[in-house]
Amino acid sequence: MTGIKMAWAAMGGDPALVPRVSTVTRQGALEARLPVRELARACVGACALAAAELGARRAGLAEVPGVRVDDGAVATAFASERHLLIDGRAPVSFAPLSRFWRTADGWVRTHANYPHHRARLLGALKLPGDAPVEDVAASLAGRSALEAEDMVYGAGGLAVALRTAEEWAAHAQGVAVTGRPLVERERLGTARARVLPPLDGDPLLPAAGLRVLDLTRVIAGPVATRTLALLGADVLRVDAPQLPEDPDAHADTGFGKRSTRLDLGPAADRRTFEELLARADVVVTGYRPGALDRFGLSPEVLADRRPGLIVAQLSAWGAYGPWGDRRGFDSLVQVATGIAATEGSPDQPGALPAQALDHGTGYLLAGAVLRALTDQSEEGGGIALRLALARTAAWLTADGGEPEGAAAGAARGSEHHRAAHGHNQAADELGGTAYNQPDAWLVETGSDIGRLRHALSPVSFDGGPSNWARPPGCWGTDPARWA
Repeated sequence: MTGIKMAWAAMGGDPALVPRVSTVTRQGALEARLPVRELARACVGACALAAAELGARRAGLAEVPGVRVDDGAVATAFASERHLLIDGRAPVSFAPLSRFWRTADGWVRTHANYPHHRARLLGALKLPGDAPVEDVAASLAGRSALEAEDMVYGAGGLAVALRTAEEWAAHAQGVAVTGRPLVERERLGTARARVLPPLDGDPLLPAAGLRVLDLTRVIAGPVATRTLALLGADVLRVDAPQLPEDPDAHADTGFGKRSTRLDLGPAADRRTFEELLARADVVVTGYRPGALDRFGLSPEVLADRRPGLIVAQLSAWGAYGPWGDRRGFDSLVQVATGIAATEGSPDQPGALPAQALDHGTGYLLAGAVLRALTDQSEEGGGIALRLALARTAAWLTADGGEPEGAAAGAARGSEHHRAAHGHNQAADELGGTAYNQPDAWLVETGSDIGRLRHALSPVSFDGGPSNWARPPGCWGTDPARWA
């Protein structure tokens, strides 16, 4: 079974539709020891097929449009935050304290891009707020990696000890994650089948007319909602005004959306949110599991208040197991699950060529939402979807990859994956060339925040959109209402 078949099956798709997908293979795209290119291709291909399926149903087409997955487009989009330019300026992806550190017995990685995470890290280490990198390095060098992990997490910060794949497989959270489906689906209630209005016009926009409340941050969730916006959904991102946001990150993932800020504590903002929810079709959340429950935003409560709602929840580690309430980011999940050890060397941990867990899970989530909409048109009911970066990591690492020379390891990991999943490059409908430059999949767009050079979406099907209908605006400045 190919990777696309696996992702499509996880979404509940009809296996007879998989031949509608063709691929353009390009050597050099997302080179790694682990089969990152194949995972990325599978996530995007299944998402595009879900879009084509829903579009065909709504437009009354006799056949699902053909889907084309180009490794070049996929590789470029999976590094969209690195390719972004704002008036010629490149954003900074990681802050100085977001990095690997040597400990007394190994390595630990921290994440401190946001001011409150930096403050908690330094507080855990009993260092002043202006402490330089050298002081943090000295403090961590005298501790074990696990001690540092526990101490920083206990203070509300983010730090993860480097583990091998074998160590993660024996860890209680690793066991819990591996035992779960790639895409968890749960029926919520018995609402009548959703009747979506028919579509016409060009391009074909499968999600046109749908309202999506976007309660996500950073990359994975915003990538999912950015994709739904590409496909015609009215996506309104809602952020708490007290939480800071990186304007460059918003510029990368804000295409096609509007953005507002609401504090769900005060009565006035809460009433506004309830008015939005009353007309929403989809709610996507990306906060730490349980963080939104105090506002009545658990899937079960939401389904009671808005029958037929699709609730898609994204987390780093999964909402279960001993780490079920922990925050996390792609870089930290790579460290915990053995990916950083596999991609590195005995002397230095490594990383994937892109934040592939974030991007891959984002496209899986968007595809799962689209498939849920298709299912609802037949079966009705609300649907809860749950995805986790750590579960996507388990899928990636299940095929392994030998941590030797980078080039040899990349070739071995790719060939191992192809053999394990029955992939035959000769059977691909479209031939490809090497991936050398991303230029073919980058465009420039004017916006209120400046001239943007950005990656195009890799989600492509016959008759579908090629770019977003609107560029990102300034974060949090749109009115809190549906378009």
